[in-house]
Amino acid sequence: MERAAIDDVERDASGDDVERRRLSDRLDTNEIAINQYRIGPGSEFASGLHTHMDQEEVFFVLEGEATFETLVSSSPEHANTGGEITVKAGEAVRFAPGDFQSGKNEATNDLVVIALGAPRDSEDVRIPFACPTCDHDGLRIDPSENVTLVCPDCGDEHVPRACPDCGHDDLRAALSECAQPIVVCSNCRAEFESPPLQT
Repeated sequence: MERAAIDDVERDASGDDVERRRLSDRLDTNEIAINQYRIGPGSEFASGLHTHMDQEEVFFVLEGEATFETLVSSSPEHANTGGEITVKAGEAVRFAPGDFQSGKNEATNDLVVIALGAPRDSEDVRIPFACPTCDHDGLRIDPSENVTLVCPDCGDEHVPRACPDCGHDDLRAALSECAQPIVVCSNCRAEFESPPLQT
């Protein structure tokens, strides 16, 4: 048995008003990732719109209200309802492998969430954009030293570049007002139809 007080677990700051406490190591879990997030008003989970092809995720809201954007998958075995859903304190939401989602706090109070992922280590994270070489949908993120986008079909590698408008390097996948995948610069809020890539 392992026991941990959440307040004793070191916090990672993954944004201006986002804190994460990684509980998996403290609890010595082998099969499940456990994180607690505290997200301030107007802030979002650091990951942007993504899916884990090899992991299911459950978010349990302890305080506040989470807003998740979801993207309808074209694959029947990974289809979800799509659109925007609100999950209130005392509620939970599950995303199956292949369900694209991103979460944020649109309320005026802090959002506190416990996030569970199984299996613990996800190695196939994707964003909803087509490969520029073969047009296969769903580029895989290779989080090595320099983040690379890899096509799971043709194997071509594509290296993202900084925002063409302001030069900031924090670009995230999101949904446009008409529910289409776009890339948004977290600094200047410029929007792009696909990830800007190095040539």
